[in-house]
Amino acid sequence: MVFLTILLGLMPSFLMVGLGGLVRNRLSVNAWQGLDKLNFEILFPALLFVAAASRPIEVASVLRMAPAVWGILTVGLLLGLLARRIGPARFLDFAGAWQTAWRFNSAIGLVAVGALSGGYEAQMAVAIGLAVPVANIFAVTALSRGGSLGFWQSVKRVALNPFLIASIAGVLVGLSGITVPAPIFAPLQMLAAAAIPIALISVGATMNWGALARLDRFNGAICTVKLVALPALTLITCMTVAVPSALGAVLVVFAALPTASAAHVLAAGFGANRELVATLVAQSTLLGAVTLPIWITMAELLL
Repeated sequence: MVFLTILLGLMPSFLMVGLGGLVRNRLSVNAWQGLDKLNFEILFPALLFVAAASRPIEVASVLRMAPAVWGILTVGLLLGLLARRIGPARFLDFAGAWQTAWRFNSAIGLVAVGALSGGYEAQMAVAIGLAVPVANIFAVTALSRGGSLGFWQSVKRVALNPFLIASIAGVLVGLSGITVPAPIFAPLQMLAAAAIPIALISVGATMNWGALARLDRFNGAICTVKLVALPALTLITCMTVAVPSALGAVLVVFAALPTASAAHVLAAGFGANRELVATLVAQSTLLGAVTLPIWITMAELLL
């Protein structure tokens, strides 16, 4: 019954992804890329800021969340590295695919956490705010090793990431207890409301729906790390050390998220095999539609 309730709660999001697949030919490739750019630069940063800044955040919760979130990303990086010997021969191509083992889809995360009985959208926003810089540092560092981007170029790309800037700003406002004036906050809320629907439709439009047919040994290993190993280890750890149920549930959902839909864009920017990464994104998203409700259910029942 819990699983069915959670699945029904996530169904509107899955239907939005399906809608994107149905209407993908109604817009040009450039138009879809423009929507992704709009979401990346404006709408989703507004969503992250609003989610984190809309209510006070306790310093203690950040101190508890930070090592856990960073630990999840690090474990994903290390487990993904084990697939190196069965991955692409060129390290740059491997690095492009490797990043999908720890990167996460923020849009689905903020939807999925709403399926928990307690909600916890603010906690997920904090988790995303803490995870974005580390996830990007890991990804850019790995891709830089195989590409030609210099050290300061890598630092600049990470520092100017809109997700990073908005997340840090939202967390700082939440920690300070400052209330953003309504004339400023209301437009941000309007932008935030558009972020998730557009992101989900765009994921469906750009997804390769036949990708599951190409789930080879390497791709299967990366998807297993992201969708099975990480949430399983997170759940076991939370149960073992008696993590508070609210924090534990958010961490399990965070660990179980499919990979970031924009991972292929970053890979292409460094000259890595974009098709391989796009296929992994599609596989992770499609398989995540099955695995994510299972992990949410287990978090509800066991934590």
